[in-house]
Amino acid sequence: MKLRVNHSQLLFLSRQTSGNFQKEGTLRVGRRETNLCEKFCRLRGNLLFILKKQGGKLDEVLLLERCDVEKLPDDDRRLSVMFVGGDPVVFLESRGSEDCLSWLAVLRDANGDALRRRIARLRQLIGSGGEEHLEDAGGGDASTAKVSPLHLSVECRGALAVAASRVTVQVCVIDTHTVRKHCCCQIEEGPDDSVFLTSVCFRGDYPLYRHSRIKVTVYHREEPTTHVTRSFLSFTSFSIGDLLRSKEPHISLSLRTMDGVNEAGEVKVSRLQMEGETPPDHKCPALCDNLHSSFHNKENSPMMRAVLCAQVCKVYRFQTEDQRWLLVREQMSETPLSFSLPKQLLSALIQSHTGRVQEVTELGDLSPHWDGLRHDVIDHCDHLIGCYRETLAELDKLSASSCFKSSSSKSDKHLQFVPTNLHSQRMEVTGPDSTGVWYEVITVGAPADHHQAFKHGGLKKLLSKHTNHTDSSVSYSRDESSRARELLASVAQLQPLVFGLAEELLAVSLELSAARLQLVLDSLTQQTEQFVHALKDELVKSALLTIHSQRSPDGTHVHSNGLLCDDTPTNQERQRDTEYDEEEWDRAWANVAMSLNCIVAMVDRLQGREDRPLEVTSSEQQEATGDTNSQNTASSSSSSSSSSSASSWQEQLLPLVLTLRDCVREAVGKARAAMTFVVLQGAVATTVAQGPAHVVQRRHAVFSQALSAVVCGFMLKLYGGLEDHDFLLQLHSVGLLVQFEGLLSTYGDEVGMLEDMEVGVADLSRVTFTVTEAKGDDLLPTLSGAWGGLVVEVPLPSETFGSLPQKVRDGHLIRVHPVLFNIGINQQQSLAERFGDSSLQERVNQQSCERLRAYCNTLPLTAGTRSLSDLLSSLDHSVETKKRKNVGVLWIAATVCREVNGVRLTSCKSAKDRTAMSVTLEQCVLLRERHSLGRQHFSIALDCMRRSRLSWGQMLGCYAQSGVTVCGLDPGERPPGLQGSWLPPCFAPEAPRRHLYPVAFLLVSSHLLVLWLILSLVILLAKYQ
Repeated sequence: MKLRVNHSQLLFLSRQTSGNFQKEGTLRVGRRETNLCEKFCRLRGNLLFILKKQGGKLDEVLLLERCDVEKLPDDDRRLSVMFVGGDPVVFLESRGSEDCLSWLAVLRDANGDALRRRIARLRQLIGSGGEEHLEDAGGGDASTAKVSPLHLSVECRGALAVAASRVTVQVCVIDTHTVRKHCCCQIEEGPDDSVFLTSVCFRGDYPLYRHSRIKVTVYHREEPTTHVTRSFLSFTSFSIGDLLRSKEPHISLSLRTMDGVNEAGEVKVSRLQMEGETPPDHKCPALCDNLHSSFHNKENSPMMRAVLCAQVCKVYRFQTEDQRWLLVREQMSETPLSFSLPKQLLSALIQSHTGRVQEVTELGDLSPHWDGLRHDVIDHCDHLIGCYRETLAELDKLSASSCFKSSSSKSDKHLQFVPTNLHSQRMEVTGPDSTGVWYEVITVGAPADHHQAFKHGGLKKLLSKHTNHTDSSVSYSRDESSRARELLASVAQLQPLVFGLAEELLAVSLELSAARLQLVLDSLTQQTEQFVHALKDELVKSALLTIHSQRSPDGTHVHSNGLLCDDTPTNQERQRDTEYDEEEWDRAWANVAMSLNCIVAMVDRLQGREDRPLEVTSSEQQEATGDTNSQNTASSSSSSSSSSSASSWQEQLLPLVLTLRDCVREAVGKARAAMTFVVLQGAVATTVAQGPAHVVQRRHAVFSQALSAVVCGFMLKLYGGLEDHDFLLQLHSVGLLVQFEGLLSTYGDEVGMLEDMEVGVADLSRVTFTVTEAKGDDLLPTLSGAWGGLVVEVPLPSETFGSLPQKVRDGHLIRVHPVLFNIGINQQQSLAERFGDSSLQERVNQQSCERLRAYCNTLPLTAGTRSLSDLLSSLDHSVETKKRKNVGVLWIAATVCREVNGVRLTSCKSAKDRTAMSVTLEQCVLLRERHSLGRQHFSIALDCMRRSRLSWGQMLGCYAQSGVTVCGLDPGERPPGLQGSWLPPCFAPEAPRRHLYPVAFLLVSSHLLVLWLILSLVILLAKYQ
């Protein structure tokens, strides 16, 4: 069986010291009994490392799972390893029978079954030991009482020399039946090279008791230049009861190797307190804590599990200006919405395009021009439906095993709709004067289509090109298209009924039965009135005017399928078009009504009721005189009145019925043409008019990425503000502000990314949210509606939903107000500002500033309105200021967003380096400005957060192994509020602000390199001539 392995990791494991292996020695190894070669074998766990010689090159590794190890019956020195999967048998030959028996015993235990038996035995021993310890403690009530919160300081001395200064510690809490992985983090160096320090925090809600045991394991940390993860060094364990009974505030323990025999160092565990304690001697402010299971009940609720998953967390302890302590918990989480919402959007788009194809197909036979339009719509929709179904099928497969898209997959065709590196970055601050204050930022790779790349620019450029090459045409809304389809269906149903009743009226007139004739006439009158009422729609009238005004002079049109349609009107049609006016349609349906009135009048005369007044008004009669059909009606009526009583009823009704049929047929033709035009124009406006299929697909993909991030931010904001009545009413009355912070440069491919992002963010304004009551345990948001009118339904549990204000419970739609502020901060932006064009960035910021002010002006007046007005004025000034890398724009926009309870999102190309720099700096500034973080601890706090962010990124596959490589702000370009040394050096380049750009610097751009080569050639030719 072939396995994917990390060769560098296996090589590192095979070369470790002998104390890390269960057994090692020289064996003869081979796949055939007659062809064995001498090898040096080392057994560790279920891996048998086979080296060419002791200390030599690794030749082979055997995974001892699903295999049987037997001793050959005819040779007491040989063993056979037979695998269940059918792999070739491996033969091992030792130097003697005793050595063979020793290898047989360890190889049989080197598999998962033996390990599970060993774990079960250890759990049994731990359980029995725990019960004895509880009895010694004196009573079950005291033993079951929680001892958390508890803060421990771990000091590691004399670790193995191979560890050097690269050490990782893991803390596990062992209860009677469970083993909880509580902490896995790198620890700080102490005053001596052989001393390492860290701290561990157990929160008040953590299930920690006196009988709980703590296991501390020390690993060799990964090398920065290799892909080696970690290797075991030593471990120790102790019970909480031992620590609490100790007379000293600390206990000392010996670190031992895997076999438990050799000592490898010492661990000193001390208790810490948050208040009233002298700071420790060492300078280690970080409480590094991977709290997978120690969350508040609220944080581990079903609502949070619906929006967050794969959570990692670290807790820090920093000092304030008044020498008090801040407990800061930083949490980074993935979200199941990364795949859930794109799949729902794809399903909605497939359904919408399928319905559009069905709509235009049901229009029946059309003229060549309109049939060409229908073919355009069908081809466009079929292409998108095929692509979206393929993508949806792949996402269904991938989402079963993952809820995250890494930056290495951002160009994957089937992951176009999935956001890149979507995470929630949450920080909880607990201090002397505040408890549980949360700050949230959603980080995501810039919404852009990396699969189609940016050779021809981004969406903004592509859409502008399409608009310039597209003829302007009227478009109709979805409601108007729906009305047109209803009118077509109504006309198709009523026309046969009117014609059938007219024929029945003629048939009944032969019977000379006044009662039956009146009954049929009443039915005909009712159906004709419904027909006229359906036609009296302004949509039909406006559509006919549009058709007349848009008729092209040459009448030709080339469709996407290559069909050239000749729509040139005939001379008779052209003459009628020149005489067309707004009243023509009114006369068409009025003729139907007057024809019916003439039939009613004739029936009354035939029945002897000659004195019944005509229902046709004089004005209608006057209008009808200009029409040919009306003149026929009048002449027929006059002739019928003067006819002899002996003439047949049918002969007198026949001309009137024929006139009615002609008028109905004419009105139906005009109405059908108008409504077909509306339906086709509505279909074209939502398909072909949006651009080529690849542009539409790009737009949908970019929108999907932005939507997933916004929904994640909205749900977190909603869950955190369920008890804030003012915030909930603000959502109802004004809507939600969504602020995207972009760190993209305006150079190279990132220009296209920014153009994609601009369009994607703007499309979010047509999305609305609604809060509903959950009908089951599923609390995932659902997507409904069609493109341009999508609604995201966020379900809440019944008890939570019942506590909301009535206006929110009524299902009012919550509008989204998106804004995008972008400032490039990397070296590419320096090139753009010196040699390129940053007008795109300036335009985006200016438009967003105007939209932000418009949103804030709709907010109700509060005590902070004045400060908000000052912030907006500062933002206007910063946007208008021509300054390189003006990050003050981002800082002020973020402050305004937090003031109005908006959703904050930060993006760069892949949401890695630049995004991490921005988020960590923002968090530290918030600690300084709102929680009095000590000035001398600012740089230390920033360094701790960035180091943990880097380790998280490497662990989750987000960041490169080489670490953060981006240089961001120039020293003179620090944002307002950060003075002097408050901006750490790791966020600024080491080079001076004024640069000389040598040839090596020009290599970053192929265009500049070509320019340099041409200029150099010209200079050389001029020099030697």
